[in-house]
Amino acid sequence: MNDTVLTPTKILDTAEDVLRRFGPTKTTVVDVARALGVSHGSVYRHFASKAELRNAVAERWLLRVSDPLEEFATAKGPALDRLHRWFHALMTSKRQKVGADPEMFATYSALASESGDVIAEHIAHLQGQIARILQDGIDAREIAPMDAGATAQAIFRATSFYHHPMHATAWSDPGIDRSFEALWRLLVKGLMPR
Repeated sequence: MNDTVLTPTKILDTAEDVLRRFGPTKTTVVDVARALGVSHGSVYRHFASKAELRNAVAERWLLRVSDPLEEFATAKGPALDRLHRWFHALMTSKRQKVGADPEMFATYSALASESGDVIAEHIAHLQGQIARILQDGIDAREIAPMDAGATAQAIFRATSFYHHPMHATAWSDPGIDRSFEALWRLLVKGLMPR
């Protein structure tokens, strides 16, 4: 490949392919450069270090999770319904990723766990989406007055069993949806105006 057509997107696409083949512990910048047909210096012109490249791959993966959820955060309609659909979409997305390619899910989870700032930004973004939905509900008097940001954080943490990669092995349990709905009913009771 000619260095003049080398883009961050092309590097990230190739890095994902190389990670799929070798896994996160064995993949190097040299492997990515070799797959691109360029020197590792060419990759370093776009990503200053192996850690920066890995963070970019993790961030890209996490955006594939959070971007589709934005429609629920910005939609019109009852807030609790939107929030329920938001969580359903988050959980479905994570389960599909595990089911379709468990090894790649494990690879991305490993990369993300190494990328503390990337994870913190991702979680803050997701909690921000929840907070927007809650605030809409508070403004419409569908939800009791409360601190939307603090409540979003609490709800996100309370539901982590259903979306945090650490619990992925439990997501195939046939009763997982019933379990979430039971938790959801409790959460709704706490959010409803008195």
